[in-house]
Amino acid sequence: MDHPRFASFSIGPRKGYGLIAADGVIDLSARFAGRFPTLKEVVEADAFGELLSAAAGQKPDHALDEITYEIPIPAPEKIVCVGVNFPDRNAEYKDGQAAPDNPSLFIRFPRSFTGHDRPLIRPPESPQLDYEGEIVIVIGKGGRRIAEADALSHIAALSLCNEGTIRDWVRHAKFNVTQGKNFNRSGSIGPWLVPYADESQLADIRLETRVNGDVRQSDRTGRMIFSFRKIIAYISTFTTLVPGDVIVTGTPTGAGARFDPPIWLKPGDVVEVEAEGIGTLRNTIADEV
Repeated sequence: MDHPRFASFSIGPRKGYGLIAADGVIDLSARFAGRFPTLKEVVEADAFGELLSAAAGQKPDHALDEITYEIPIPAPEKIVCVGVNFPDRNAEYKDGQAAPDNPSLFIRFPRSFTGHDRPLIRPPESPQLDYEGEIVIVIGKGGRRIAEADALSHIAALSLCNEGTIRDWVRHAKFNVTQGKNFNRSGSIGPWLVPYADESQLADIRLETRVNGDVRQSDRTGRMIFSFRKIIAYISTFTTLVPGDVIVTGTPTGAGARFDPPIWLKPGDVVEVEAEGIGTLRNTIADEV
């Protein structure tokens, strides 16, 4: 079954959102501008069903090659990222330690991401731009100290992330990765939001990252160290989750840093992150101008 796909986009200076169809996009922001300025407000109102009804029988307003994809939630209050969440990724650290009891977390800013089919930007400060393919969950129903048993009911939608990282900049200090994770437009989120309906959409799906067609990362969410339930429950223990919050849930082994010698992304490369039932997030690489 194909799930509906809601994307944020721009056409020139105008930003909007709509339902992606086979031959274009049905512009729903034009129809709901007064109530839902962006997809964040759609998530807050749990209104994907209303949007889908409004799009029924409508012809696309724009061809896909007319739009520029933006990150789906334009201004989330929080983007929380999970590190080291697959067994083989934990083994990369070669410290002999089993996986910890709780997830490692860090924060990214919206400005550090770009949209689907847009270039990831390699900054002049470092050539060590690397990829990390991940699944994104968007919070629909907020809460604090959410029980694991109830956690999945707080998900509004799924998306994908290339959690692009400047590797040497994550090692500039003793214990944080903030700098190397937040260079402008070094990562991407998208292409769209797939509304969450049931656990089968994420329980054990294939997640794969390809660079120039070569598979670099491939694993299944059923092998994650920390489940989606655990992640939501744990984060909500210390901070209140609100509608539109974005959680980036961890990457498998196989990033460029782990090759000998490392293989960094360079201008002209094409990186694709694909997950079953969600889609494919595609980006090229360009140097910062």
